[in-house]
Amino acid sequence: MRGLAVEYSLPILSATQTTRAAFTSSDIGLEDTSESFGLPATADFMFAIISTEELDQLNQYQVKQLKNRYSDPGMYRRFIIGVDKGRMKLFDVEQTAQDDVINDDTPVFDNTTTGQTLDRRDLFKDFK
Repeated sequence: MRGLAVEYSLPILSATQTTRAAFTSSDIGLEDTSESFGLPATADFMFAIISTEELDQLNQYQVKQLKNRYSDPGMYRRFIIGVDKGRMKLFDVEQTAQDDVINDDTPVFDNTTTGQTLDRRDLFKDFK
């Protein structure tokens, strides 16, 4: 399938499940992929959709980027999306919903020109 996708420049989406231990985890990683590690080894992009009791009450999911061959996997590692389960629709949420998630594993950037240290939140504070 992957060879055909490359030959015809088509994306292929596939779903996989997690291990039993990761089923109740609020922080999933590549090591939590069930079956063999061959899938994460060959995939170009992988993400996990995480749901917790708190997120369920807010009608939200957390999306965590697990692997990205085409960009820095540290950029936008985690973000929140809204979910309308009755209509099976995903939607954008207010920027304030992202604040708690951005605090997690947010790398700090050093600006070598000015010598200033920036947190990623500083880079996107005016972005709406």
